[in-house]
Amino acid sequence: MFRSAIAAYSLVKAPRALQWLLLLLVSALFILLGFASELPAAALLGAMFGAIFIAAGQATVRVHRSLALVTQAVVGVFIARAITVEFFLSMGRHLPVIAVSIAFVLLASMVMGYILALMKVFPGTSAIWGAAPGAATAMTLLAEDHGADARLVAFMQYVRVVMVTTVATLVFRLTHGADTMTAPDVIWFPAINWPSFGPTLLLILGGTILGVISRIPSGVLVIPLILGALLQDFGLVTIDLPPWLLVASFVLIGWRIGLGFSRPILLHTARRFPAVFFSTLILIAVCGLFGLALGHLLGIDPLTAYLATSPGGADTVAIIAASSDVDLPFIVAMQTSRFFVILLIGPAVARAVVRLLARRSQ
Repeated sequence: MFRSAIAAYSLVKAPRALQWLLLLLVSALFILLGFASELPAAALLGAMFGAIFIAAGQATVRVHRSLALVTQAVVGVFIARAITVEFFLSMGRHLPVIAVSIAFVLLASMVMGYILALMKVFPGTSAIWGAAPGAATAMTLLAEDHGADARLVAFMQYVRVVMVTTVATLVFRLTHGADTMTAPDVIWFPAINWPSFGPTLLLILGGTILGVISRIPSGVLVIPLILGALLQDFGLVTIDLPPWLLVASFVLIGWRIGLGFSRPILLHTARRFPAVFFSTLILIAVCGLFGLALGHLLGIDPLTAYLATSPGGADTVAIIAASSDVDLPFIVAMQTSRFFVILLIGPAVARAVVRLLARRSQ
């Protein structure tokens, strides 16, 4: 029934203007549902689901490469905004704990990716990047630059984002009560403060150009991230990312990922969903138990330890943590440090796993 429904749905002969209009309408519906449900990353997920719906009909519209590159730079600057002086102070105070925790969560995630690759749920490189704990959007962009299938990686990453968010929210409400978590009011179109917004735009555009020229893998993401963190912490730039710019960037990223889903890919991921779901559930449970044990042994607040060791969704976890009385700098330091470790060793780990799988098959 699922196959026949997809086969009967076709937009091949539809005008491109109609395809774009349908993409906008369907994405807006999913995004509004996401915001109404208070789902973190609602703009990105809603746009991705809308694009997948359009891609299932074999639509021909695509996001221009230049726009895709600029959105990567926006994500890099967005992450850089969290790397404040408090971030480094927290790292210095908790360095041994952070190192042990990062090693444990990385090991658990890589084992999960290896098992999924061994079971041939997904190819080795895609399975490892899909299991990598970090900012889901950044992991998907990095994976594509290192030869993985961005569609499969996005599928694994965003299934985990939804599951981690759900579990973290439940843990929060069980420990703090149902009425203590309130979503902050968002001013979508604040007055533009050019002394801060102007340099931020220059950082985004300059980082995009430098990333392309440098030919560094994921340079369009990494260079703005590093430059933004340095300029911010030396007081030279105040990173100013208005909500409308972030939402527009996340929508474009969601479209770029979602429009890459072909009918065979949709059928492939649908068949693999149970394996991804249960393996992710096990990973969340293992990391959660480790976090609670760490909190008990070292005298860290249990909720702080749980959120800090949560496998991925750094921005989502930070939003939840900001609504409670926890050590936010420690949580951000843990999650962001893990992202940088993945950035450094991710490609090497993925290659090693592929070689190991090749030897086993021989």
